[in-house]
Amino acid sequence: MSYQKSSVLITGASQGIGRNISISFAAQTNRPLLLLARNAENLEKTADLCREAGSKQVAVLVCDATSPTELQKLLLPKGFPNPGIIVNNAGSYLYKKLEDTTNEEFQNQIDINLFTAVNVVQRFLPTLKKQDRALIVNICSVASLKGYGDSGAYSAAKHALLGYTRSLREELIETQIGVTAINLGQTHSSSWAGSDMNPTKLIHPTDVANLIVAISNLSPQSVVEEISIQPQHGKVTPY
Repeated sequence: MSYQKSSVLITGASQGIGRNISISFAAQTNRPLLLLARNAENLEKTADLCREAGSKQVAVLVCDATSPTELQKLLLPKGFPNPGIIVNNAGSYLYKKLEDTTNEEFQNQIDINLFTAVNVVQRFLPTLKKQDRALIVNICSVASLKGYGDSGAYSAAKHALLGYTRSLREELIETQIGVTAINLGQTHSSSWAGSDMNPTKLIHPTDVANLIVAISNLSPQSVVEEISIQPQHGKVTPY
């Protein structure tokens, strides 16, 4: 299959940044969309918004991507194009000091922020290699680049995701599969629900979405390996 006719798979598409990424691809491209998350009701809402934005082909994939078993059993709708673009957006933010973080909470951060991406890539890499071109975009974090005393488990998990992404880029550098890491700063999303965060000071999720669409439209001889996005005025106090 050609890259131009392939679909886009977006994880964590049920809300927030993932929903914005989905809508931007719907509005700006003709690509079929595969929306993956655990919440079926919210995924259907995203699918409706994508159709309103202009998408002609949208499929909902209800799946727990932390489970490699569930992903290996996952089947695309009959006749639906395989993904040529994968956006690993699924993630979870834990605002908690390391000394107060339980092993279960730490493991949950690793599972959601690292292994969702690892599992999705493992599931679809064989089909990506059969295409004339492909792109993997992993949503990392500025917390992938430095430690944070108020969210250590999250930072550790995002460090791991960036290390995985950089290694994947090196492993696939002789193939036609591009790999991009986006180190994302504080972005308006459900992660800040219940806080006093001023959304006008945060990165707008549509800016992130538009950037990913632009990266996907680069010529095949170019790839954005790694890029960081921050709020214009720097870190915003969480609470």
